[in-house]
Amino acid sequence: MTVALTTLFTLAGLMIGSFLNVCIDRLPARKSLISPPSHCDACDKSLPPWFNIPVISYLWLRGHCRYCGAHIPIRVLLVEAITGLLFLIISWRFIITPESPEYIDFALTAFWSSIFLVIIFIDLEHQLILNKITYPAAVAAVLILAADSIFPGAGILYNLNMIPQPSILSGLIAGAIGFILFMLVFIVNPRGLGMGDIKLVTLIGLATGFPLNLVALFIGILIGGIAAVFLLISRKKGRKDIMPYGVFLGTGPIIALLWGNNIIDWYMGKF
Repeated sequence: MTVALTTLFTLAGLMIGSFLNVCIDRLPARKSLISPPSHCDACDKSLPPWFNIPVISYLWLRGHCRYCGAHIPIRVLLVEAITGLLFLIISWRFIITPESPEYIDFALTAFWSSIFLVIIFIDLEHQLILNKITYPAAVAAVLILAADSIFPGAGILYNLNMIPQPSILSGLIAGAIGFILFMLVFIVNPRGLGMGDIKLVTLIGLATGFPLNLVALFIGILIGGIAAVFLLISRKKGRKDIMPYGVFLGTGPIIALLWGNNIIDWYMGKF
């Protein structure tokens, strides 16, 4: 893959990361993603395009509004940088050479990574997993999985070299596994999970299919467990901290879509 192509995908990720910040800011507040245009939430001053250059503008402004001096959350920089880095990694993973690129794999992995990043950061800041994200995303997942059945051999699905290949059946099975498993946990311990988490794991199953969903859930549960142990050790006596579980669950499918096949092959090779 050429340097120019790598740079192009990375820049695309940075720009999409800027839009993801708009989603993270406005969706929990039930605001339009289109209007008003970019502005400072503290002074309502409209921001010119040169104040919206991903990463660079934040560093140039030193994390403060040029007009009123209000602090710009570090999350803005993190989301832009993480999205750019993810697009770079995804392009390395799937756009191997200009002669044999896997553009559909790249596009779908980038799409789902963006969706899960929005879910992760909204849950981190607001402890919310919004229906307005999970429901449309679930519909999109079913349509993507169904596309291969409608257009057989068209190569619509990602992970094309995976056995068994993802299908609408594997997606529905994977979604059902996540839903049933986490619903049982919710019934046993209602305080341990929220309905948003249950909807999220169902979406993860639909987005990844079986058996990638098992990899995604395992990674999410593992990271969440490590974070919970660390939180218990470091927590001050009498203090109760809320752990947004969607942050860890949302990380699982991103890793699974990138390296899930490799993880499964490594695991199966142990037996």
